[in-house]
Formats: sequence, C-alpha cells, structure tokens
Amino acid sequence: MNPRSWLFVPGDSERKQAKAAEGVADALILDLEDSVAPQRRGAARALVAAHLRARRAAQQLWVRVNGFQSGLLLEDLAAVMPGAPHGIVLPKLSGAQELLEAHHYLSALERREGLPLHSTRVLVIATETPRALLTVHEYAAPPPRLAALTWGAEDLSVALGARAPREPDGTFTFTFRLARSACLIAAAAAGIQAIDGVYADFADAAGLGRELADARRDGFTGKLAIHPGQIEAINAAFTPTEAEVAYARRVVAAFATSPDVGVTSIDGRMIDRPHLLHAQRVLAAAEHLGRK
Repeated sequence: MNPRSWLFVPGDSERKQAKAAEGVADALILDLEDSVAPQRRGAARALVAAHLRARRAAQQLWVRVNGFQSGLLLEDLAAVMPGAPHGIVLPKLSGAQELLEAHHYLSALERREGLPLHSTRVLVIATETPRALLTVHEYAAPPPRLAALTWGAEDLSVALGARAPREPDGTFTFTFRLARSACLIAAAAAGIQAIDGVYADFADAAGLGRELADARRDGFTGKLAIHPGQIEAINAAFTPTEAEVAYARRVVAAFATSPDVGVTSIDGRMIDRPHLLHAQRVLAAAEHLGRK
C-alpha cells in the first residue's frame, strides 16, 4: 500500500525519532540532508543506522541522503544500507541519468548486505533545480526501484531567485504550479505514486486543509510533512470516505452484471472503464486501511 503521510525526522535527533516512531505517519523519512548541520553528519548517520536496526516503529522507514552534488551520497548510502531501509529519498537530482547511477550504487550495496536485489525503493524529489524541472519527463521510463516522485518549492525558489513561491493568499504562483503539475504528470506516466510537497506553515491547519483538498482532487495520493501535527489531517485526506467506498462498490457491481460492456450507467450518468479502474483503486485502498 502506498503511504499517505511521509514525515521528515531529523537524522541527528534521537528524541524526535523516538517520538515519530510512536506516531501515526505511514512513513518516516530519516533525514541526513537539510535538517542536519555539516558538523553533525557523522552523528546523524550513526543514529539513523541504529534506528533502522532497532525497527521500533510499524511505519515504513526511508532515508533522505545528500544529493550527488554534495559529494556525500555514496558515504550516506554505505552508512545506512546495513539497516535495510524501506527506501531512499534522493534530493536535488538533475534527471533520470543520476537516478540510474544511484540505482547501480544501491544494487551493489544490496549485494554487499545480502538484501534482495531492487528491494530498496526510491522516492525522487524531482523539481528542486531548474534543470531537474526541464528533465522531469525522463522518469516516464524509470529503473525498477523507483516508487514515487515528489516535488519541492523551497529549493527551486532559491535556484530561480524567486522572492516567494506563493501568492499573498497562500496559493502557489504559476511557475510553482507548473513544477507541481509536471511532477504529477511524470509520476502518472511512470505508473508510480505522486506525493505532494510539504506545507511549511505547520501552524496553519486551514491552509494545510485547502492544499490537501487540491492535492487529492488533482491525483496525488500522499503528502510530505514537516511536523507531527500535520499527520492526522494528511491521513484523513487520503483515506477513502464512506460515501466514496459505497459509490465505488456500485461501480464495480454495475460492471460485474455486464462484464462485456465498456460503458454503463449509474443514476442516469454514464460511466466507463476508467471509472471502474478508479473504483477498484478506492476499494483496494479502503481494504488495506481496514486491515491496518
């Protein structure tokens, strides 16, 4: 099941990692990049490796490593792979060629650690640089371990020299809506999960709610979080409602009674095979969450 909520946790804070492990986020992203000061990187690697080995949480455990340009990527991967993370979050990639290079690193480390080949999944932050935004279409034919794409406004804003990525009302400006849409479309073309970026104002519950409604409407199936207080809202937003489940069952039933037709109707409204596919996804998600 695709995680709904992805919570960033500083890699050098044992207290925050322990607190996050007790929370309800579907996935934790143990961070070795932006939230860790350079002088704390060694300590962060050790803490993250220990957290992975302890496996105290039911959540998926991912690690955000430093990007290629930092010169720290391979050292980060070598430090955390003995703990068999569920996946690696790759920031500031310039395109799919760098993803392929990271894929080869991970394959070698999986062999070293005796892990199943391709078992370590990858989430790419796909729009943090101008070059990355121009090449996001390359992810349509990804390596087998690519699980999801997400996007980021903050680093892209700095790279562009933008004064702010949002309008006064809190909505993104056109340039950043373009980056968000490019990520969503590339993920759909690759057949992988699309994760919406962070909402940085963690005290603004109303603003987070509006952004979640937009994300779910547009086709995202999860969202990054920077604070535990955002998790319950994110989980709720990407959980099928009772009404959605009931309608999905009706769609599936309508096609089950006429399995050879491509089009049928419910309440006088035409539905076709794409509606059936969506309904099946809704029911699969609801079933998984019910078991969870």
